[in-house]
Amino acid sequence: MSRSLENLEQFAIDVILERRVGVRAALLRSLLYGLSLIYERGVQLRLWLYRKRVFRERALGCLVISIGNLTVGGTGKTPIVEKFARALQGGGRRVAILSRGYKSVPRPSKRGLLARLRNMNADPPRVVSDGQSLLLDSLRAGDEPYMLAQNLKNVVVLVDKDRVKSGLFAIELMNVDTLLLDDGLQYLHLKHRLDIVLIDRQAPFGNEFLLPRGTLREPPRNLRRASYVFITKSTGQSNDQLIKRIRRYNRTAEIIECAHQPLHLQNVATSEIVSLDKLSGAFIGSICGIAAPDSFEGGLKELGARIEIAKRYIDHHRYTEAELRSFINRCIRRDLEMIVTTEKDAVRFPLLGKTEVPIFFLRVEIEILSGHETWEQCVSRICKPQPLLSSEKFFA
Repeated sequence: MSRSLENLEQFAIDVILERRVGVRAALLRSLLYGLSLIYERGVQLRLWLYRKRVFRERALGCLVISIGNLTVGGTGKTPIVEKFARALQGGGRRVAILSRGYKSVPRPSKRGLLARLRNMNADPPRVVSDGQSLLLDSLRAGDEPYMLAQNLKNVVVLVDKDRVKSGLFAIELMNVDTLLLDDGLQYLHLKHRLDIVLIDRQAPFGNEFLLPRGTLREPPRNLRRASYVFITKSTGQSNDQLIKRIRRYNRTAEIIECAHQPLHLQNVATSEIVSLDKLSGAFIGSICGIAAPDSFEGGLKELGARIEIAKRYIDHHRYTEAELRSFINRCIRRDLEMIVTTEKDAVRFPLLGKTEVPIFFLRVEIEILSGHETWEQCVSRICKPQPLLSSEKFFA
Protein backbone atom coordinates (compact mmCIF):
# COMPACT_ATOMS: atom_id res chain seq x y z
CA MET A 1 0.00 0.00 0.00
CA SER A 2 1.39 3.44 -0.89
CA ARG A 3 2.22 5.92 1.84
CA SER A 4 -0.64 8.25 0.77
CA LEU A 5 -3.20 5.44 1.02
CA GLU A 6 -1.85 4.44 4.42
CA ASN A 7 -2.10 8.03 5.60
CA LEU A 8 -5.70 8.17 4.38
CA GLU A 9 -6.50 4.92 6.18
CA GLN A 10 -4.89 6.19 9.38
CA PHE A 11 -6.87 9.43 9.11
CA ALA A 12 -10.11 7.45 8.76
CA ILE A 13 -9.23 5.34 11.82
CA ASP A 14 -8.46 8.47 13.84
CA VAL A 15 -11.81 9.97 12.86
CA ILE A 16 -13.72 6.77 13.67
CA LEU A 17 -12.03 6.37 17.06
CA GLU A 18 -12.54 10.08 17.81
CA ARG A 19 -8.85 10.91 17.98
CA ARG A 20 -9.54 13.77 15.57
CA VAL A 21 -11.44 16.77 16.88
CA GLY A 22 -12.98 19.78 15.20
CA VAL A 23 -15.93 20.59 13.00
CA ARG A 24 -14.77 18.66 9.93
CA ALA A 25 -14.10 15.49 11.91
CA ALA A 26 -17.50 15.77 13.63
CA LEU A 27 -19.29 16.25 10.31
CA LEU A 28 -17.47 13.27 8.83
CA ARG A 29 -18.46 11.11 11.80
CA SER A 30 -22.08 12.16 11.29
CA LEU A 31 -21.89 11.15 7.63
CA LEU A 32 -20.27 7.82 8.53
CA TYR A 33 -22.98 7.19 11.14
CA GLY A 34 -25.66 7.60 8.48
CA LEU A 35 -23.81 5.17 6.24
CA SER A 36 -23.46 2.71 9.12
CA LEU A 37 -27.26 2.57 9.46
CA ILE A 38 -27.51 1.61 5.79
CA TYR A 39 -24.71 -0.91 6.24
CA GLU A 40 -26.53 -2.52 9.18
CA ARG A 41 -29.68 -2.96 7.11
CA GLY A 42 -27.63 -4.59 4.38
CA VAL A 43 -25.94 -6.98 6.85
CA GLN A 44 -29.24 -8.04 8.37
CA LEU A 45 -30.91 -8.41 4.95
CA ARG A 46 -28.09 -10.67 3.79
CA LEU A 47 -28.45 -12.88 6.87
CA TRP A 48 -32.21 -13.04 6.34
CA LEU A 49 -31.77 -14.07 2.71
CA TYR A 50 -29.48 -16.93 3.75
CA ARG A 51 -31.82 -17.93 6.56
CA LYS A 52 -34.77 -18.04 4.15
CA ARG A 53 -32.59 -19.91 1.63
CA VAL A 54 -32.95 -17.28 -1.05
CA PHE A 55 -29.17 -17.36 -0.99
CA ARG A 56 -27.91 -20.93 -0.64
CA GLU A 57 -25.05 -22.19 1.48
CA ARG A 58 -22.74 -24.78 -0.02
CA ALA A 59 -22.10 -27.96 1.96
CA LEU A 60 -18.87 -29.72 0.99
CA GLY A 61 -19.38 -32.98 2.85
CA CYS A 62 -16.75 -32.43 5.53
CA LEU A 63 -16.51 -30.62 8.83
CA VAL A 64 -16.23 -26.83 8.48
CA ILE A 65 -15.29 -24.71 11.49
CA SER A 66 -15.37 -20.93 11.27
CA ILE A 67 -13.12 -18.84 13.52
CA GLY A 68 -13.97 -15.17 13.35
CA ASN A 69 -15.15 -12.07 15.15
CA LEU A 70 -17.74 -9.31 15.08
CA THR A 71 -15.17 -6.52 14.92
CA VAL A 72 -12.48 -5.53 12.45
CA GLY A 73 -9.10 -6.89 13.55
CA GLY A 74 -7.36 -6.91 16.89
CA THR A 75 -8.87 -9.96 18.62
CA GLY A 76 -5.76 -12.15 18.33
CA LYS A 77 -7.37 -14.58 15.93
CA THR A 78 -4.27 -16.14 14.32
CA PRO A 79 -2.96 -17.85 17.51
CA ILE A 80 -6.46 -19.28 18.11
CA VAL A 81 -6.53 -20.70 14.57
CA GLU A 82 -3.09 -22.21 15.18
CA LYS A 83 -4.21 -23.73 18.49
CA PHE A 84 -7.28 -25.29 16.87
CA ALA A 85 -5.25 -26.67 13.97
CA ARG A 86 -2.72 -28.29 16.31
CA ALA A 87 -5.43 -29.76 18.54
CA LEU A 88 -7.47 -31.20 15.66
CA GLN A 89 -4.37 -32.55 13.97
CA GLY A 90 -3.35 -34.17 17.25
CA GLY A 91 -6.81 -35.78 17.37
CA GLY A 92 -6.33 -37.41 13.97
CA ARG A 93 -8.01 -34.83 11.73
CA ARG A 94 -6.51 -33.86 8.38
CA VAL A 95 -6.77 -30.09 8.50
CA ALA A 96 -6.74 -27.33 5.92
CA ILE A 97 -6.88 -23.63 6.80
CA LEU A 98 -8.77 -21.49 4.30
CA SER A 99 -7.92 -17.79 4.28
CA ARG A 100 -8.86 -14.94 2.00
CA GLY A 101 -5.27 -13.63 2.26
CA TYR A 102 -6.10 -10.09 3.33
CA LYS A 103 -3.80 -7.52 1.65
CA SER A 104 -1.86 -10.23 -0.16
CA VAL A 105 -0.76 -9.69 -3.76
CA PRO A 106 -2.49 -12.19 -6.09
CA ARG A 107 -0.57 -13.74 -8.93
CA PRO A 108 -1.48 -12.56 -12.43
CA SER A 109 -4.24 -14.70 -13.88
CA LYS A 110 -3.58 -16.63 -17.06
CA ARG A 111 -7.28 -16.98 -17.74
CA GLY A 112 -9.25 -14.64 -19.91
CA LEU A 113 -11.69 -12.23 -18.26
CA LEU A 114 -14.74 -13.84 -19.87
CA ALA A 115 -13.71 -17.31 -18.66
CA ARG A 116 -13.21 -16.03 -15.14
CA LEU A 117 -16.61 -14.33 -15.16
CA ARG A 118 -18.19 -17.59 -16.23
CA ASN A 119 -16.10 -19.45 -13.61
CA MET A 120 -14.78 -21.71 -16.36
CA ASN A 121 -11.37 -23.22 -15.62
CA ALA A 122 -11.07 -20.81 -12.71
CA ASP A 123 -7.64 -20.19 -11.30
CA PRO A 124 -6.88 -22.59 -8.43
CA PRO A 125 -6.37 -21.21 -4.92
CA ARG A 126 -2.89 -20.16 -3.90
CA VAL A 127 -1.20 -22.94 -1.96
CA VAL A 128 0.77 -21.35 0.87
CA SER A 129 1.64 -24.77 2.29
CA ASP A 130 0.82 -28.27 1.07
CA GLY A 131 1.48 -29.52 4.59
CA GLN A 132 5.09 -30.33 3.80
CA SER A 133 6.63 -27.23 2.24
CA LEU A 134 6.19 -23.48 2.47
CA LEU A 135 5.43 -22.51 -1.13
CA LEU A 136 4.72 -18.76 -1.09
CA ASP A 137 6.24 -15.70 0.54
CA SER A 138 4.27 -13.42 2.85
CA LEU A 139 3.65 -10.88 0.08
CA ARG A 140 1.65 -13.34 -2.02
CA ALA A 141 0.26 -15.37 0.85
CA GLY A 142 -0.63 -12.58 3.25
CA ASP A 143 1.10 -12.23 6.59
CA GLU A 144 -1.32 -14.33 8.67
CA PRO A 145 -1.58 -17.33 6.28
CA TYR A 146 2.20 -17.25 5.87
CA MET A 147 2.73 -17.23 9.64
CA LEU A 148 0.31 -20.15 10.08
CA ALA A 149 1.99 -22.13 7.30
CA GLN A 150 5.41 -21.44 8.80
CA ASN A 151 4.37 -22.68 12.26
CA LEU A 152 2.18 -25.67 11.34
CA LYS A 153 3.49 -28.88 9.84
CA ASN A 154 1.18 -31.31 8.03
CA VAL A 155 -1.53 -28.65 7.82
CA VAL A 156 -2.59 -27.34 4.41
CA VAL A 157 -2.93 -23.55 4.09
CA LEU A 158 -4.79 -22.12 1.09
CA VAL A 159 -5.60 -18.55 0.08
CA ASP A 160 -8.57 -17.54 -2.07
CA LYS A 161 -11.49 -15.16 -1.70
CA ASP A 162 -13.76 -17.99 -2.88
CA ARG A 163 -13.50 -20.43 0.01
CA VAL A 164 -15.95 -22.85 -1.52
CA LYS A 165 -13.45 -23.26 -4.35
CA SER A 166 -10.47 -23.57 -2.00
CA GLY A 167 -12.41 -25.99 0.21
CA LEU A 168 -13.17 -28.27 -2.73
CA PHE A 169 -9.53 -28.05 -3.79
CA ALA A 170 -8.39 -29.12 -0.30
CA ILE A 171 -10.84 -32.02 -0.12
CA GLU A 172 -10.34 -33.39 -3.62
CA LEU A 173 -6.62 -32.85 -4.13
CA MET A 174 -5.17 -32.81 -0.62
CA ASN A 175 -7.36 -35.38 1.10
CA VAL A 176 -8.38 -33.24 4.07
CA ASP A 177 -11.45 -33.88 6.22
CA THR A 178 -11.61 -30.68 8.28
CA LEU A 179 -11.69 -27.10 7.05
CA LEU A 180 -10.83 -24.16 9.31
CA LEU A 181 -12.17 -20.88 7.97
CA ASP A 182 -9.79 -18.15 9.09
CA ASP A 183 -11.93 -15.04 9.66
CA GLY A 184 -15.00 -16.92 8.48
CA LEU A 185 -17.94 -15.66 10.55
CA GLN A 186 -19.21 -13.42 7.76
CA TYR A 187 -18.46 -15.95 5.01
CA LEU A 188 -21.92 -17.48 4.69
CA HIS A 189 -21.63 -19.06 1.25
CA LEU A 190 -19.88 -22.07 2.80
CA LYS A 191 -21.96 -23.91 5.39
CA HIS A 192 -20.40 -23.88 8.87
CA ARG A 193 -20.90 -26.66 11.37
CA LEU A 194 -19.35 -24.65 14.20
CA ASP A 195 -18.89 -20.90 14.63
CA ILE A 196 -16.10 -19.91 17.01
CA VAL A 197 -16.41 -16.20 17.79
CA LEU A 198 -13.60 -14.24 19.43
CA ILE A 199 -14.22 -11.24 21.66
CA ASP A 200 -11.33 -9.04 22.76
CA ARG A 201 -11.66 -8.36 26.48
CA GLN A 202 -10.04 -4.94 26.06
CA ALA A 203 -12.52 -3.72 23.44
CA PRO A 204 -15.31 -6.34 23.25
CA PHE A 205 -17.51 -4.59 20.70
CA GLY A 206 -15.11 -2.00 19.35
CA ASN A 207 -16.49 1.48 19.76
CA GLU A 208 -20.06 0.10 19.60
CA PHE A 209 -20.70 1.51 16.10
CA LEU A 210 -20.93 -0.48 12.88
CA LEU A 211 -18.78 0.12 9.83
CA PRO A 212 -17.97 2.65 8.52
CA ARG A 213 -18.64 4.75 11.66
CA GLY A 214 -17.13 2.10 13.91
CA THR A 215 -15.28 -1.18 13.95
CA LEU A 216 -18.20 -3.61 14.20
CA ARG A 217 -18.88 -5.79 11.17
CA GLU A 218 -22.19 -6.93 12.63
CA PRO A 219 -24.45 -5.82 15.49
CA PRO A 220 -23.62 -7.48 18.84
CA ARG A 221 -26.98 -9.30 18.78
CA ASN A 222 -25.63 -11.42 15.91
CA LEU A 223 -23.46 -13.13 18.49
CA ARG A 224 -26.38 -15.54 18.71
CA ARG A 225 -24.82 -17.47 15.80
CA ALA A 226 -21.83 -18.47 17.94
CA SER A 227 -21.33 -22.07 19.02
CA TYR A 228 -18.38 -21.08 21.22
CA VAL A 229 -17.21 -17.68 22.43
CA PHE A 230 -13.53 -17.15 23.21
CA ILE A 231 -12.80 -14.11 25.37
CA THR A 232 -9.27 -13.25 24.26
CA LYS A 233 -6.54 -11.19 25.94
CA SER A 234 -7.90 -12.00 29.37
CA THR A 235 -5.73 -10.99 32.31
CA GLY A 236 -7.07 -13.24 35.03
CA GLN A 237 -9.36 -10.48 36.26
CA SER A 238 -13.10 -11.05 36.37
CA ASN A 239 -14.97 -11.04 33.04
CA ASP A 240 -18.36 -11.31 34.75
CA GLN A 241 -19.78 -8.10 33.28
CA LEU A 242 -18.69 -9.03 29.76
CA ILE A 243 -20.07 -12.56 30.15
CA LYS A 244 -23.35 -11.11 31.40
CA ARG A 245 -23.59 -9.02 28.23
CA ILE A 246 -22.67 -11.98 26.02
CA ARG A 247 -25.52 -13.93 27.62
CA ARG A 248 -27.95 -11.22 26.57
CA TYR A 249 -27.25 -12.19 22.96
CA ASN A 250 -26.49 -15.90 23.31
CA ARG A 251 -27.68 -18.01 26.25
CA THR A 252 -26.27 -21.34 25.10
CA ALA A 253 -22.80 -20.82 23.61
CA GLU A 254 -19.93 -22.21 25.65
CA ILE A 255 -17.57 -19.46 26.86
CA ILE A 256 -13.81 -19.95 27.13
CA GLU A 257 -11.50 -17.32 28.62
CA CYS A 258 -7.96 -17.25 27.29
CA ALA A 259 -4.80 -15.17 27.24
CA HIS A 260 -2.02 -14.57 24.74
CA GLN A 261 0.88 -15.99 26.70
CA PRO A 262 4.41 -14.84 25.68
CA LEU A 263 6.74 -17.82 25.14
CA HIS A 264 10.13 -16.45 24.10
CA LEU A 265 11.95 -13.99 21.88
CA GLN A 266 13.25 -15.11 18.50
CA ASN A 267 15.91 -13.32 16.49
CA VAL A 268 14.49 -12.28 13.12
CA ALA A 269 17.82 -12.70 11.30
CA THR A 270 19.28 -15.82 12.94
CA SER A 271 16.18 -17.55 14.42
CA GLU A 272 18.02 -17.74 17.75
CA ILE A 273 15.57 -18.23 20.63
CA VAL A 274 16.20 -16.38 23.88
CA SER A 275 14.39 -16.25 27.19
CA LEU A 276 11.88 -13.54 28.03
CA ASP A 277 14.16 -12.67 30.95
CA LYS A 278 16.24 -10.74 28.43
CA LEU A 279 13.51 -8.09 28.41
CA SER A 280 13.64 -7.43 32.13
CA GLY A 281 15.11 -3.95 32.61
CA ALA A 282 16.20 -3.75 28.95
CA PHE A 283 16.01 -0.46 27.07
CA ILE A 284 14.37 -1.34 23.76
CA GLY A 285 12.74 -0.03 20.62
CA SER A 286 9.28 -1.31 19.68
CA ILE A 287 7.98 -1.41 16.12
CA CYS A 288 4.67 -2.84 14.92
CA GLY A 289 1.92 -2.53 12.33
CA ILE A 290 -1.04 -4.26 13.96
CA ALA A 291 -4.62 -3.37 14.88
CA ALA A 292 -3.94 -3.24 18.64
CA PRO A 293 -0.46 -1.75 19.24
CA ASP A 294 -1.32 -0.72 22.82
CA SER A 295 -1.81 -4.37 23.73
CA PHE A 296 1.59 -5.36 22.30
CA GLU A 297 3.49 -2.50 23.90
CA GLY A 298 1.70 -3.02 27.21
CA GLY A 299 2.71 -6.67 27.16
CA LEU A 300 6.36 -5.74 26.67
CA LYS A 301 6.22 -3.39 29.64
CA GLU A 302 4.65 -6.11 31.78
CA LEU A 303 7.67 -8.27 30.93
CA GLY A 304 9.94 -5.56 32.32
CA ALA A 305 11.01 -3.83 29.10
CA ARG A 306 11.63 -0.10 29.01
CA ILE A 307 10.37 1.15 25.66
CA GLU A 308 12.47 4.17 24.69
CA ILE A 309 11.26 4.44 21.09
CA ALA A 310 7.92 3.12 19.81
CA LYS A 311 7.08 3.19 16.12
CA ARG A 312 3.59 2.30 14.92
CA TYR A 313 2.33 1.68 11.40
CA ILE A 314 -1.08 0.87 9.99
CA ASP A 315 -2.27 -2.74 10.35
CA HIS A 316 -0.66 -5.10 7.77
CA HIS A 317 1.93 -2.46 6.81
CA ARG A 318 4.48 -3.80 4.33
CA TYR A 319 7.89 -2.61 5.53
CA THR A 320 10.64 -1.24 3.31
CA GLU A 321 14.34 -1.60 3.97
CA ALA A 322 14.65 2.19 4.24
CA GLU A 323 12.03 2.32 7.00
CA LEU A 324 13.73 -0.37 9.02
CA ARG A 325 17.21 1.10 8.52
CA SER A 326 15.93 4.47 9.70
CA PHE A 327 14.43 2.94 12.83
CA ILE A 328 17.55 0.89 13.53
CA ASN A 329 19.68 4.04 13.27
CA ARG A 330 17.44 5.82 15.77
CA CYS A 331 17.89 2.90 18.16
CA ILE A 332 21.67 2.95 17.65
CA ARG A 333 21.79 6.65 18.52
CA ARG A 334 19.87 5.93 21.73
CA ASP A 335 22.17 2.97 22.52
CA LEU A 336 19.24 0.57 22.83
CA GLU A 337 19.81 -3.11 23.54
CA MET A 338 17.33 -4.57 21.09
CA ILE A 339 14.32 -3.98 18.86
CA VAL A 340 11.18 -6.02 19.48
CA THR A 341 8.29 -6.58 17.08
CA THR A 342 5.40 -9.02 16.67
CA GLU A 343 5.63 -12.29 14.80
CA LYS A 344 3.05 -11.03 12.32
CA ASP A 345 5.21 -7.97 11.61
CA ALA A 346 8.40 -10.02 11.33
CA VAL A 347 7.10 -11.95 8.32
CA ARG A 348 6.62 -8.60 6.53
CA PHE A 349 10.19 -7.44 7.08
CA PRO A 350 12.61 -7.40 4.14
CA LEU A 351 15.68 -9.58 4.54
CA LEU A 352 18.32 -7.54 6.36
CA GLY A 353 20.72 -10.08 7.78
CA LYS A 354 22.35 -9.28 11.10
CA THR A 355 21.80 -5.70 12.27
CA GLU A 356 23.74 -3.47 14.64
CA VAL A 357 20.83 -3.64 17.08
CA PRO A 358 19.37 -7.17 17.13
CA ILE A 359 15.71 -7.48 16.14
CA PHE A 360 13.52 -10.02 17.92
CA PHE A 361 9.88 -10.96 17.57
CA LEU A 362 7.76 -11.98 20.52
CA ARG A 363 6.39 -15.50 20.11
CA VAL A 364 3.04 -16.03 21.85
CA GLU A 365 0.61 -18.89 22.25
CA ILE A 366 -2.92 -19.21 23.58
CA GLU A 367 -3.34 -20.22 27.20
CA ILE A 368 -6.79 -21.32 28.40
CA LEU A 369 -7.54 -19.57 31.70
CA SER A 370 -11.13 -20.70 32.20
CA GLY A 371 -13.08 -23.39 30.40
CA HIS A 372 -10.39 -26.09 30.11
CA GLU A 373 -12.97 -28.87 30.22
CA THR A 374 -15.12 -27.10 27.63
CA TRP A 375 -12.09 -26.79 25.33
CA GLU A 376 -11.22 -30.48 25.70
CA GLN A 377 -14.82 -31.49 25.04
CA CYS A 378 -14.97 -29.27 21.95
CA VAL A 379 -11.83 -30.84 20.46
CA SER A 380 -12.93 -34.35 21.45
CA ARG A 381 -16.35 -34.02 19.84
CA ILE A 382 -14.81 -32.75 16.62
CA CYS A 383 -12.14 -35.43 16.46
CA LYS A 384 -14.33 -38.30 17.69
CA PRO A 385 -17.85 -37.62 16.39
CA GLN A 386 -20.77 -39.01 18.35
CA PRO A 387 -23.40 -41.27 16.73
CA LEU A 388 -25.38 -39.54 14.03
CA LEU A 389 -28.39 -38.31 16.02
CA SER A 390 -26.42 -36.87 18.94
CA SER A 391 -23.85 -35.43 16.56
CA GLU A 392 -26.54 -33.67 14.58
CA LYS A 393 -27.99 -32.31 17.80
CA PHE A 394 -24.59 -31.00 18.89
CA PHE A 395 -23.84 -29.27 15.60
CA ALA A 396 -27.33 -27.87 15.09
